[in-house]
Amino acid sequence: MARPQRIYVCQSCGAVAPRWAGRCDSCGEWNTITEEQPDTAGVGGGPQKGSGGAKGRKIELVSMAGESAEPPRLKSGIDEFDRVLGGGLVAGSAILIGGDPGIGKSTLLLQAMAAFGKSKAEVVYISGEEAIAQVRMRARRLGLADAPVALGAETNLKDILATLSEGKPPAAVVIDSIQTMWTDTLESAPGTVGQVRACSQELVRFAKRHGTAIILVGHVTKDGQIAGPRVVEHMVDTVVYFEGERGHQFRILRAVKNRFGPGNEIGVFEMGELGLSEVPNPSALFIGERDGESSGSAVFAGIEGTRPVLVEIQALVAQSSLGTPRRAVVGWDSGRLSMVLAVLDARCGLSLGGQDVYLNVAGGLRINEPAADLAVAGALVSSITGNALPSDCVIFGEIALSGSVRPVSQMEARLKEAEKLGFKRAILPASTARQRPSTGLKLTEIEDLGGLIAKLAAEPSKAGGGKR
Repeated sequence: MARPQRIYVCQSCGAVAPRWAGRCDSCGEWNTITEEQPDTAGVGGGPQKGSGGAKGRKIELVSMAGESAEPPRLKSGIDEFDRVLGGGLVAGSAILIGGDPGIGKSTLLLQAMAAFGKSKAEVVYISGEEAIAQVRMRARRLGLADAPVALGAETNLKDILATLSEGKPPAAVVIDSIQTMWTDTLESAPGTVGQVRACSQELVRFAKRHGTAIILVGHVTKDGQIAGPRVVEHMVDTVVYFEGERGHQFRILRAVKNRFGPGNEIGVFEMGELGLSEVPNPSALFIGERDGESSGSAVFAGIEGTRPVLVEIQALVAQSSLGTPRRAVVGWDSGRLSMVLAVLDARCGLSLGGQDVYLNVAGGLRINEPAADLAVAGALVSSITGNALPSDCVIFGEIALSGSVRPVSQMEARLKEAEKLGFKRAILPASTARQRPSTGLKLTEIEDLGGLIAKLAAEPSKAGGGKR
């Protein structure tokens, strides 16, 4: 009798090892390798073994030149939620949403399903983590007790799919969460790589076959990534992260991948007693609590997806009492900060090697685009010199290692957003006549960081506390 095959899978990255080991060779994590039963089904769902010489059926091939109708959208009426999805839910799509525990994923999806239900769409909310009484308790707290949403509490995937297949398939289904689901085709425990992959595959196949939009809730690791194999992110149509700092009431819904809309689109929500409420103008929110003109502060005009957003960047440079100065960053890439500090040191003669540097993006937003380089440099130079940037000025631009400032995309959209919010001036990269945006703002174009330092030196000091 043949011995049963054994495989060992890392629960952090999904790598397969021939034997157990204490440390995964792929991701370097400790104590994450567990024994699992190998899958007996391939990606297409058919058996890999025992098929013999069976002849496959012929598939229909069509010309790319043909026309297809735009997929219909199911709108919830929550504009920020619909914006992130590209205009609403697409029938037959699969969406994966991740976020830290307690950030508000279940609250957001319960509100969205209630909005879909009130628009006469048949929706189902399946919870694998809470009992139905607990979900009803949250719905009453949010004022959604009378919403026409079908609730279920189950973790057996076969029972869930059998229930959803009865009668007319629902328009949308939430699975909260995919790590609690299990299928009896595998002997491994729920939440393991094999179970997450197999359950996601079955749910995506159900969505494509019946035209039901499936929303999967995924747990995240300590690094902020959705737990489980990355193949799940490739299987779904949209990957969304729900971000936010615990100390802030604001929550950012960000699309990382979207086959039916723009990537990196964001929606902004505010957490209150009655759940999450939309923030239609996030720029006014992120800069609404500024303390006037103070050193170490700069307003950055950024682009998140298709939306221009203004946000305040705060910097503090202080003499270090440690052998190795501290570099603390919230809301920006720490490696990018190191690059900007090196350019200021090597190209501009600002000695920052013995200084502690603290950088913060106000409001809990995380900025990923390189256009924030110039705003960060402006905040740092302002903190060092003690000269504040004008309170009615926005700043943006990408910094090269040579110290030059490069133009960025969508400059006109950034400036229009700033003008709409009452800003009068802007510091931006020098551009050609063809690239120069048309705006009513007073523009200060700079070619390198030396021009920025000269601009700040010319400003009268209106804020103390900086170093001369």
